[in-house]
Amino acid sequence: MRAEVRTFLADGPLPDWDASEEDIDRRARQLDAISKPVTGEEARALVSCFGPDDCYGVAWTLLHLIETGPNPVLTHRPAPDANEWHQRLYDRAGGL
Repeated sequence: MRAEVRTFLADGPLPDWDASEEDIDRRARQLDAISKPVTGEEARALVSCFGPDDCYGVAWTLLHLIETGPNPVLTHRPAPDANEWHQRLYDRAGGL
């Protein structure tokens, strides 16, 4: 796994809308530092980094980055109470 991905993963899930602008910008810069495409291992690990909302669009950047890797990342339908971003990823991959 590349260092840029490990750095992003080390900071955990994306913050919510209540986070500081500085925190959100830092996470966006971390994502921008990850070159595409991601590997399958990286994509599977990055799935754990979705937060409770779209983090001012940063979650969409994360979703698109994950989609550059081998699909599908999620091979089983997420539980009804799963993070909405997991459901989006699953649905966009064709909802196997």
